Amino acid sequence: MRITIVTLFPEFFDSFVSTSIIKRALDRKQVEFDTVDFRKYTLDKHNHVDDTPCGGGQGMVLSPQPIVDCLKDIRTPDSFVVMMSPQGATFTQKTARQFASEIKHLILLCGHYEGFDERIRSYVDMEISLGDFVLTGGEPAAMVVSDAIIRLLNGVILEESHSDDSFENGLLEYPQYTRPIEFDGKRVPDVLLSGHHENIRKWRLKESLKRTLEKRPDLLKNRDFTKEERKLMEEIKAEYKEQ
Repeated sequence: MRITIVTLFPEFFDSFVSTSIIKRALDRKQVEFDTVDFRKYTLDKHNHVDDTPCGGGQGMVLSPQPIVDCLKDIRTPDSFVVMMSPQGATFTQKTARQFASEIKHLILLCGHYEGFDERIRSYVDMEISLGDFVLTGGEPAAMVVSDAIIRLLNGVILEESHSDDSFENGLLEYPQYTRPIEFDGKRVPDVLLSGHHENIRKWRLKESLKRTLEKRPDLLKNRDFTKEERKLMEEIKAEYKEQ
């Protein structure tokens, strides 16, 4: 897979590509990652890429010419262009997995200032948001999206390392523990020390359901529960009543 970031600030990603898992993935050729400065495409003699908003208002709006010419230059038949925008669909783990498995060349377009000239939207395939808030630019969001996708690519990390992640199965992840067995009067649950794999699996599933019910009950509203999950949910609700 190849990821291209279209941005005014390519240096923003210098540390991203030189650290930890992302760096190893790049070194192993498991992913290609590059940045393109769309300022280089401007035809303005002063290298401007923005202008005042038509109709008046605060701030500056990104002009269509540099961005559209840039996209036309770097786009291929395999490309999928995503605009980072607070107006877009919320990015989810499902979207990350879909991108990782289906897209060969992902182009992430980062805005700045007061946003994009509306006509630019007709040149992208999708708009994505991280949530109901606004950033100073699309670069932090593009970095988050890239990280979420790269870690799902084959061989980047072990499949077992992300198969139980929060949202992978529609639930939040179960609690995790490590040594020491006891710390500040708090002990690792005995079941995790038992060596009984089936009991551990059931405990983790129940804890995932419980944590999701407590923190993100919205994830359970339309869930198609298995027979085992329904039984565990009954146990959880009974335990709440006893408290």
